[in-house]
Amino acid sequence: MQAFLKGPASISTKPVAAKEKNAAGSGGEGKRTKPIPWVEKYRPKNVGEVAFQDEVVAVLKKSLEGADLPNLLFYGPPGTGKTSTILAAARELFGPDLFRQRVLELNASDERGIQVIREKVKAFAQLTASGSRSDGKMCPPFKIVILDEADSMTSAAQAALRRTMEKESKTTRFCLICNYISRIIEPLTSRCSKFRFKPLSDSIQQQRLLDVSEKEHVKISNEAISYLVKVSEGDLRKAITFLQSATRLMGGKEITEKIITEIAGVIPKETIDELLLGCQSGSFEKLQTLAKNLINEGFAVAQLVNQLHDTIVESEDYSDKQKSAIVEKLAEVDKCLADGADEFLQLMSLCALVMQQLTQNI
Repeated sequence: MQAFLKGPASISTKPVAAKEKNAAGSGGEGKRTKPIPWVEKYRPKNVGEVAFQDEVVAVLKKSLEGADLPNLLFYGPPGTGKTSTILAAARELFGPDLFRQRVLELNASDERGIQVIREKVKAFAQLTASGSRSDGKMCPPFKIVILDEADSMTSAAQAALRRTMEKESKTTRFCLICNYISRIIEPLTSRCSKFRFKPLSDSIQQQRLLDVSEKEHVKISNEAISYLVKVSEGDLRKAITFLQSATRLMGGKEITEKIITEIAGVIPKETIDELLLGCQSGSFEKLQTLAKNLINEGFAVAQLVNQLHDTIVESEDYSDKQKSAIVEKLAEVDKCLADGADEFLQLMSLCALVMQQLTQNI
């Protein structure tokens, strides 16, 4: 019995070893190619490469020259370069060798309750900054703690942080990054230099996307680039991600507006026009069919709400009274969807009100 049990074990060890060897070989091959998402590949390597945020860049450049830095608070929409800017500044300050020792980065995905602030952040802040740069440049005598998505931290954790910021000011600088400054408690905002990151202008985004397209040998028309910028709404990270997805999908062929529409999940203008015509027809059965088709095709109702808002507001076919009633309903539907309501029911509720507004005589 023992011989029987031992037999397969001794036989099976060789294939396993071979498999491990193959796996290690394939891992080595993977390491050589190193496929990197374009968002990371074209992330600014220094402060000068940061696009459009002139005030922040000017202040940071002065700080880098004097090797001194205040506590910072970066806020603004996603994809505008907040995290990239502070990481680029930290790399310039400390160089590649000391960067890992001197920078503690905590993101929203990490545990950042009151206990972590009291233990991990406090312990890091209390360490003395020592060591010199290998390239001989001046190295500042402080460390940097980057708290990304700081608006998702609890009030208790934020309150625990303010004492550490004050106490460890000689050895540590803090950089808080958030989308909504109103969610950061007042004692923290008063201890930081505040910088608002603006949504990137269309021309800046177009230039960056053209640079990436040129370096990656992507075939894309100027019209498609303009449409990509419009779809991304000032978020350069989203625009570059869409561009990479479209390139992989087309496999070397030219990228068109139609492909970008599909990848971005944007609802085609014809579909919205068809839905509005269905509302004008006054037929509830026809409206129900159109709504079902829209859901079955996989379009998000939240996306429809955004696009329908722009269509209704910009249109001259509706009276101000009709517009106000429809837009009020759009806000109500948006809130219900955010709370987890059923998409089909909300779409039908919205369409019923639009039909009522368009078919009644005012």
